[in-house]
Amino acid sequence: MAIMVLKRLVKLFDRSVSQQDVGNHLVVHDQDHSLNPRLLCKFALEVVRVLQENDFEAYVVGGCVRDLLLGLNPKDFDVATNAKPNEIKKLFKRSRIIGRRFQIVHVQFGREIIEVTTFRSNMVNNKHRSNSRSRQLEQSASGMLTRDNMFGSMQQDASRRDLSINALYYDPTNNSLHDFSGGLQDLADRKIRIIGDPMTRYKEDPVRLLRVARFTAKLGFDVDSKTLKPIEKMAQSLCHVSAPRMFDETLKLFMSGQGLASFRLLTEYGLFAQIAPQTNRLFEQGTQFARQLVEQAMTNTDLRIKANKRVTPAFIYAALLWPPVQKIASDYQKQGHSPSIALNKAANEVIGNQIPITAIPRKFTLAMREIWSLQLMLTRRGGNRAQRLMEHPRFRAAYDFILLREQTGEVLNGLGHWWTVYQEAGEEERQAMIKKLPSHRSKKRGPRRRSRGNN
Repeated sequence: MAIMVLKRLVKLFDRSVSQQDVGNHLVVHDQDHSLNPRLLCKFALEVVRVLQENDFEAYVVGGCVRDLLLGLNPKDFDVATNAKPNEIKKLFKRSRIIGRRFQIVHVQFGREIIEVTTFRSNMVNNKHRSNSRSRQLEQSASGMLTRDNMFGSMQQDASRRDLSINALYYDPTNNSLHDFSGGLQDLADRKIRIIGDPMTRYKEDPVRLLRVARFTAKLGFDVDSKTLKPIEKMAQSLCHVSAPRMFDETLKLFMSGQGLASFRLLTEYGLFAQIAPQTNRLFEQGTQFARQLVEQAMTNTDLRIKANKRVTPAFIYAALLWPPVQKIASDYQKQGHSPSIALNKAANEVIGNQIPITAIPRKFTLAMREIWSLQLMLTRRGGNRAQRLMEHPRFRAAYDFILLREQTGEVLNGLGHWWTVYQEAGEEERQAMIKKLPSHRSKKRGPRRRSRGNN
């Protein structure tokens, strides 16, 4: 229905804006679009009102406008204005300026935060810019923008945005919609398109490569051929993105309800190798279990999100990195290490290699290690161990991980089923289940050799 409205809207104006033509300013008034101020967050409306009452331009902008036009529920609402960050901060008591590379203002209303950005200008190619402007706009040797605080007009701001469908500006005061880059046409055509020259825009910010994949997965759109062509060639430029930012972007890819679709696009575009190279190497070696496990983890996560169940980055990353952990642990066992020491050494190695790429916070790496170590512990159920394991804070995640492994065809001798029955059983039945377990009495051994630690 929303797409039909968009097609009627574009047909009404009978115009198409080309990829390079951001000079055309299409203004759509209230009788010709489906937006309404009542659809917006009241705090975003308040920010726009305050800015406009102080003689500044202000618009609701970006993904929220796109989602409303498509009949979706926006996750958050952003505002763009010609007011400078310091001017915005003066108007709102509970606000703060964040970011160095790209300064924005967070205006807080209780637990709600409205992100307010100042219109940016595209001055990269101006050879005569002043020293003060140079300090506001900095570029690395690879072409990546390391500082982008050159302010400009709304039209210039539209040219700085990444995708045409994210460059729509809505003024709730007069209910008008502004499009400089053909975003409405692309919404009607269900197309993902980078504004400007794709190669240049990817160099400026390689995260745009991931955003193309993410929005393609989220909306089910097709990627414009010019936007798609350089992606695989530019994939390695993701190494220039900071590890904390890469971690945040992976959460958006895998924890927004379209994890499976995002994963498949990332592998198709050659981008997954830049996110999890250790796991990707197993894909390339033809380890079918590795790909099946990751796909099943994404499927399960998508289902949990749709059911409004809790998901955690620790579980996602535990699944993403389990194939190399399992492979390396097996190699260490062949060298004579015990299963627990082999697993610990493998976890150290794999996490150590991953942190420089996606800076997984320590609280999540600790949880990942516990999930992995419990894979061994859950096989040891004799005596009072089963009851004690159920009281472990990571038991549920580890149990789900056992089920995940079995879903992908790994043979665990019915371990997942046993734990499922045990959790639902009464005390007497639990005791009977423990007695039925095969006995694993250890043989007499000689003196134990002291471990030298993890090295």
